[in-house]
Amino acid sequence: MKKEDLPQEPGALSRLTRELCYVKNEDGKYETALSKGWDVKKEALDSAWDNVNDRVEEARKAVANGEKSPVYYFMELRLMDLTVLAGYTGFFSFFIKRHLKPSVFKELSDKKLQKYANAFDITVDELKNFKG
Repeated sequence: MKKEDLPQEPGALSRLTRELCYVKNEDGKYETALSKGWDVKKEALDSAWDNVNDRVEEARKAVANGEKSPVYYFMELRLMDLTVLAGYTGFFSFFIKRHLKPSVFKELSDKKLQKYANAFDITVDELKNFKG
């Protein structure tokens, strides 16, 4: 790609960062240049974030309907899966799966809830009292 053809359409991350690209200069030699973004990449990122937001909303509804515990919502909100959450809390994945059940969640000690709260960067009260 020629340097003058390098896309400069502002994308989702254009306020935070720019992308380093290799381009050809007037002499036909490669050099680096910064791009603010391009429409195709912006659309892909927007689509990915829409998917994330949909998953978070589904998790919120599942908590509100009493199908899942607040751990499920905050896990989705913080873009975590069972393996990542297990790494942050020290709980085995199969225990976390159990803690996703509202009946099991209600019986968790404050010490266990504190581990989740630390992982989600919230307070134990926020975790306990989240109703969706």
